[in-house]
Amino acid sequence: MSTSLLLRSSFPRHISAAVSRRAALPAVIQARNVSTSTEYVPGGPIIRGTVNDPTTFPTPSKSHGSYHWAFERLLSAGLIPLTGAAFAVSPTAYPLIDGLLAVSLVVHSHIGFDSVLVDYLHKRKFPIIGPVASWSLKFATIGTLVGLYQFNTQDIGLTELIVKVWTA
Repeated sequence: MSTSLLLRSSFPRHISAAVSRRAALPAVIQARNVSTSTEYVPGGPIIRGTVNDPTTFPTPSKSHGSYHWAFERLLSAGLIPLTGAAFAVSPTAYPLIDGLLAVSLVVHSHIGFDSVLVDYLHKRKFPIIGPVASWSLKFATIGTLVGLYQFNTQDIGLTELIVKVWTA
């Protein structure tokens, strides 16, 4: 006969039953008092504040969505004839075309960089650097617009600069 069989047969059954009931009792009590903050749902508990939460939908706005997409495409397509017109006519004779080209290029660049920030530095994943980068882009865009206005009104202008650099 093996040693474990001898011990099992020689150990009184009423003592082993009492010991096993006492050992199981705290586990039952503990299992009853778990989970007060989460509800059981088939498929697992719902824990708020994790990466598994769904993304919140933005509020509807006419400046986003299909209107925004259409504006981006019209701006991109409009840059082609605007650039040709700015170089075909003398920019000193038509400073309005030179200014319109400068503003269109800056707005086109701003929209492109903003799309990169929205895609790769989303404020939900990067709560600090996402908004900082977005506001930095806004300030840089405003600074560029002010600088181009100064350059077009008090200096030779954007198109004249490109012509001089191209022929240099």
